Amino acid sequence: MGGPPEVRGAHRLRAANRRDALELVRARAPISRADLARELGVSPTTASSVVSDLIAAGLLEESAAHAKGQRGRPARLLRLTTPPGVVAGVDIGRRHARIAVATRDETVLAEQYAPIPLGQDREQTTRMVQEYIDELLERSGHTHADLRAVGVGLPGPIEQESQLIATGTILPEWVGYDIVSVLQGHLGVPVAIDNDANLGILGEWRHGAAQGFSDAVYVKVSTGIGCGLLLGGRIHRGAGGTAGELGHTPIEPEGAVCRCGSRGCLETVASVPSLLALLTPALGDEIDLRDVLTLAERGNRACLRAITDVGRHVGRGLAVMCNIVNPAAIVIGGPLLSAGSPFFDAVRETVVRSSIPANGNAVTVLASTLDHRSELVGAVALAACTAAEAERSPAT
Repeated sequence: MGGPPEVRGAHRLRAANRRDALELVRARAPISRADLARELGVSPTTASSVVSDLIAAGLLEESAAHAKGQRGRPARLLRLTTPPGVVAGVDIGRRHARIAVATRDETVLAEQYAPIPLGQDREQTTRMVQEYIDELLERSGHTHADLRAVGVGLPGPIEQESQLIATGTILPEWVGYDIVSVLQGHLGVPVAIDNDANLGILGEWRHGAAQGFSDAVYVKVSTGIGCGLLLGGRIHRGAGGTAGELGHTPIEPEGAVCRCGSRGCLETVASVPSLLALLTPALGDEIDLRDVLTLAERGNRACLRAITDVGRHVGRGLAVMCNIVNPAAIVIGGPLLSAGSPFFDAVRETVVRSSIPANGNAVTVLASTLDHRSELVGAVALAACTAAEAERSPAT
């Protein structure tokens, strides 16, 4: 009675170890087997077995190299191989989509930004994404036969079991929509989906400001507030895949009703719509974010005050996160970064001031270095991992 569950459990653990090993090598290569075992928290024997599986699958290669200043026998260091084919990454927001085609080592070959017209429905957006993937494959000199996998990011919680977007998204019309099956049907390759903030921290960890950190938080302040968590060198999604909903942290018990149904959530006082609502009495209801940023740059006191207030609210929310998970780094993304120090300094100073000293003094608050592309870069990384999983042949 007890045998089969143990076998299935061992298989799942082995598969998880292989995924974690690949992610760690991507982030830290070149790396030795001993360092890999230590970072993964497994025995040298387990690490060696996992590495052997990945080498046999053609996903890792091992070569001898001297570390700087090293004498004697060279160390055996692990690197990713670059398998054939390409992958595609997709980042979908309320008013935009970003699509890219990249090599299997996550080097972007061709990329497209596409505004989403007001009123465009989910089916139209999906068709637009399909057309751009086709176009980018051609532009990069590839065909559908070269495509191995697609990674998709959407701004909302993703249910881990169903792979459907759950309630609480800024795209309510997408709730329950199976974009994974639609894209797989059109493209004929595996498609993976994740919350855009999870892909944001993945992108920043692989290629941006969070490189070198194993415990980091990424927060994107835009139409809503997304938050991705990297804990112990792994993306933390929670039991159902919906961890990190920082924007729905209640901080004002008597505040405005949030779209999630609660009252006084962080998003009601610290998102782009809340910033515009704050300025409407002074500047009129036709004001948009570009106007606000331009006026702030020219020294408009109302805009500077509102931007600083939003930054402080974000900082208070992040201070709660800081006290709970004790990250080494917090990476800030989203369009309000364009406001410069009035926003960023308000976030950073409030995080330090509102956290317990041991945590606030230890955390490094950083601006995203990927220029609004964190989620897209993360979607490419998700696609690369998905392609590797699909091709992995080692048995249990």
